[in-house]
Amino acid sequence: MTTKSDSKVSTKKRGRPAKGGLGFDDTREALIRCGMELLTEQGFNSTGLDQILKKVNVPKGSFYHYFENKEAYGYVVLEEYSQFFIHKLKKHLLNEELPALERLKAFVDDAIKGVERYDFKRGCLVGNLTLELGSSHEQFREKLNKAFNNWKSLIADCLELAKTEGTLAKTADSDELADFFWISWEGAVMRAKLTQDKQPMELFSQQFFKLLP
Repeated sequence: MTTKSDSKVSTKKRGRPAKGGLGFDDTREALIRCGMELLTEQGFNSTGLDQILKKVNVPKGSFYHYFENKEAYGYVVLEEYSQFFIHKLKKHLLNEELPALERLKAFVDDAIKGVERYDFKRGCLVGNLTLELGSSHEQFREKLNKAFNNWKSLIADCLELAKTEGTLAKTADSDELADFFWISWEGAVMRAKLTQDKQPMELFSQQFFKLLP
């Protein structure tokens, strides 16, 4: 949420770009990458600007040259994460070397490895922010819903392809199954973070593909 100090920031950019070896775009990108890391691990409200700026070595006054306030920064980080995940999904779901359902399985396996790689600390930024802000912040809720809907459409397209390949029943509702996929996956990731074990995600994967008509 916007802090007291953030709320006083006008729409006009203030401060100077950070000095040093990084240019404007590079510094902005470094701030976004840092935000994806810290906000995923700690949450939006628990992550202070001072922590982000110290990690990237950017003066606080310069932050407002790149973002209007912490809330605006959070929107950008969320959008960048959503686009990153779309790229990750497409990498697997558009892989013409595999049948449709095998593409989806490959994505799940890769995602499980990603959660393990970061010792179950990060999980999914969109899922984490949904828990933290989804019911209390209207603008974040809209952006979170948009992210999930974009991801859902990619899964639904993959399931439609499976129907044409004959590996999924023609009567299957691809949109409904895709929605069920994300609802269940986010729950499995959350449980894996709690247990510090990949078993919940593997159980989800086994049951989801077993239940497909």
